[in-house]
Amino acid sequence: MFGKVAADLLGLSDIGAVIKKQDFDKVDSDDYVLHEDQEVIYFLIKSKTDEYCFTNQALIHLDGTSAVSKKRTLYRYPYGTNTIESVFLETAGTVDLDVEIKFTIGGVAFSIDVHKKHIEELKDLYKALVKIASIQHENEILMEYANRSLQMASDTVGGSYKTDGTLSDHFNTINQSAFGWLEEKHKQLKVKDFGAVFEKFINQ
Repeated sequence: MFGKVAADLLGLSDIGAVIKKQDFDKVDSDDYVLHEDQEVIYFLIKSKTDEYCFTNQALIHLDGTSAVSKKRTLYRYPYGTNTIESVFLETAGTVDLDVEIKFTIGGVAFSIDVHKKHIEELKDLYKALVKIASIQHENEILMEYANRSLQMASDTVGGSYKTDGTLSDHFNTINQSAFGWLEEKHKQLKVKDFGAVFEKFINQ
């Protein structure tokens, strides 16, 4: 008990370890993965208080209060609705025990300390997160272009379109066409599954 408390006070309990693929089913995070919806774990960092589980669909964070408490809060950040930004990797100095991977997802900042022996695995995670962030950023720009394009088309059609039907029919035709086009663009540009990115960069 005293050793755990001392580790907590010294901050040593916050240094995480990268869990091997064959041990994914032994961690608590696995209970919250949506296996029924083909969600798969690709990378998992575990400390005495927290777990950071990177799946093809989301970051699952089990947030512990201390090394001597079993109380945890579960957070889930789906990639489809949470943008990854500001990805950094800080390598260890001569006397450092840990390296840090930092990023923001959905406006929430993370700074995860990991034992420096896992630096090679952390490099792979860094590259995967940077790639996801890049794809999300580009898709946001394209979605903005799509919205502008639709508005321009709508303004043009609205000013020149002639019809023998009623105004209601005219509105419904344009509205249905616009909705279908935007729905298709949303499916194309709001990526929910980044399994291909993790498979490319994570050495399993």
